[in-house]
Amino acid sequence: MSALTIRLPNSVHQKIKELAARDQISVNQFIASAAAEKMASVLTLDYLKAEAASGDRGTFERFLGLVPDAPAAQGDVAVVNVSTGKRQDLNP
Repeated sequence: MSALTIRLPNSVHQKIKELAARDQISVNQFIASAAAEKMASVLTLDYLKAEAASGDRGTFERFLGLVPDAPAAQGDVAVVNVSTGKRQDLNP
């Protein structure tokens, strides 16, 4: 584990101390958790952008065309084979 020194405005430091105390954790734990949450958020956005960039509009429209133009009935379940584009109803 490594140590890191950061500079915070007094108001931010005070609020972090209050929130950490409210959660019954240390300031160190609070900041480590906040940094991990931010990292997860950034990495998730990177992943979603990469997935979106690899998408194909034609394939999207083909699958969208398989969706019935009617509201789904309660319990209506179906899967679509990505390779063939064929729909398989799974109504129990």
